[in-house]
Amino acid sequence: MTANGTKATSGTNETNWTNEAHGKRVALTESSAPVEVRHASRWYGNVVAVNDVSFVLEPGITGLLGPNGAGKSTVIHMIAGLLRPSAGEVLVEGGAAFGRPATWARMGIVPEREAVYPFLTGLEFVTLSARLHGVADARAAGRAAIEAVELEDAQHRKLETYSKGMRQRAKIAAALAHDPRILILDEPFNGMDPKQRLRMAALLRSLATGGRVILFSSHILEEVDRLASTVLVMVAGRLAASGAPREIRRLMTDRPHTFTLRTSDDRALAAALVGLPAIESVQIGPHGMVVKTTDQGAFTRALPLVARDRGVSLRELRPMDESLESVFDYLVRR
Repeated sequence: MTANGTKATSGTNETNWTNEAHGKRVALTESSAPVEVRHASRWYGNVVAVNDVSFVLEPGITGLLGPNGAGKSTVIHMIAGLLRPSAGEVLVEGGAAFGRPATWARMGIVPEREAVYPFLTGLEFVTLSARLHGVADARAAGRAAIEAVELEDAQHRKLETYSKGMRQRAKIAAALAHDPRILILDEPFNGMDPKQRLRMAALLRSLATGGRVILFSSHILEEVDRLASTVLVMVAGRLAASGAPREIRRLMTDRPHTFTLRTSDDRALAAALVGLPAIESVQIGPHGMVVKTTDQGAFTRALPLVARDRGVSLRELRPMDESLESVFDYLVRR
């Protein structure tokens, strides 16, 4: 598990590409990876949106996880070539992502915002995307992409009549219409119901099996855990951690936890808990007991046994620090 520079790169060679980065010409280097972000930063005046982020995307599904405002969309926009990094490099198939139209021919982009034309039908919208990418039979490509996202029944309806989840699927179809090797999706599951989410996850897995590089952002841990083979955790513009979902979840689970308890006899239970190895501290207040533990699993297993042995009834057990923001804050501080 590492933060920043999470994967080593190989087979890189110097080349004469250049990029303007706050007034300086910076030599870029070739990369054999489909997507590589090297010490990239992006700021707006005095506001730093992304700070010194490095990672590599390989074929498969990578989840970009973080709370709102963490810098996920800025990273995605730099990879998509829509934003120039203020410092560092963002390479797509060996070349700079920004200012290189050839990048978009190989990439499908699904922005978080409502980037659709409400007066077009679903099929017209997707076919237009295929035509703009120079697909020979744009109509056939549009129909195939519409079918892939299961919008056949609504393909002749105008987008203004679509639900948010349907518009998301139309945007994904438009991104797939030219059969890109790289697919970049910003919060793609927004507005989808559980059934649509499952079907979309199955589609993305199928695309990844075919060798595509897929990056999707989310602020929902379970969504990323269920779908991604690699997870990048962003917090406050930094890459806090990266690795397999199991490693990320273990890191989050093994961190210190705080619980509040209400019982029939707080003092008796507190006296028994203090002696347990997993307990860091116990405090009794007017609204119950606050327990800090270094091992959540050991504590939750031992608690009912200790309460039974002391004849104490458990009335409430509630975690105090389970929000994503608190988890990510811990990852940054560790």
